[in-house]
Amino acid sequence: MSSFLNKFFKRWNKEIENSGSQASAELPQNPSKITLLTTTEGGIFIAGIVIALLYTIWLGAKFLFNPDKAQMLAAITAFEILFGRAAGMALGYSLQFGHRTVIPICIVLETVLVLIFYPLFVFSWRHLVVIKSLKNFFDRIQKAAVTHQDKVRKYGIIGLFAFVWFPFWMTGPMVGCVIGFLMALPAWLNLSVVLSGTYIAIFCWAFVLHAFHQKVAEDSPFAAMILMLIIVLVVILGVFLSKVRQERYKNSTKL
Repeated sequence: MSSFLNKFFKRWNKEIENSGSQASAELPQNPSKITLLTTTEGGIFIAGIVIALLYTIWLGAKFLFNPDKAQMLAAITAFEILFGRAAGMALGYSLQFGHRTVIPICIVLETVLVLIFYPLFVFSWRHLVVIKSLKNFFDRIQKAAVTHQDKVRKYGIIGLFAFVWFPFWMTGPMVGCVIGFLMALPAWLNLSVVLSGTYIAIFCWAFVLHAFHQKVAEDSPFAAMILMLIIVLVVILGVFLSKVRQERYKNSTKL
């Protein structure tokens, strides 16, 4: 694993550009001498990769011993990553999985996404690593963070926790950790607050969705699946509208 990570970061170091005035004072002045593995964000990224690999190994083992169940777990994983926790958890309950399966999967995936996304955003912000394929995604997240940061900053850490916990569009852990970064919170404090709010939100979603599933399952076996599809459609519509607004903003700035 160490050789894999060294090769990965070696490729990154080749893309290191001159850090601008926004680079952190804790980093060396010469970016070419920066070893990303030694930074706080580098350690966070490694932790995210390790957890992701362990989860992949666990899922692979499920395919060996119980392929049918593993396919359903893989579907929950894909829905969680692509459409968010509500869609992934709704699918899990509709597939007759209980809290002991759905909640841990959601917690692990949300943790991995935060631990990988946060360092990548910070590296991009400091112009240490530029990933062109993620630039538009980072821009949307940053714009959402800038929009909400004044309201969150007013209440400090409690505001950040509540922001991540509330189940509203574009108030998840991704935007939350960017707001924490813009508030100049230490990385450990930022991630602790964001992940704590995320975990509590997961438990809230779990009990609401599970209770709803049990209630509607008595009326129709397809009701829970319909709810999951509605959540997916809402997410797709939200992403589409976000892209439309971004294109309109770009066009207006060109005029």
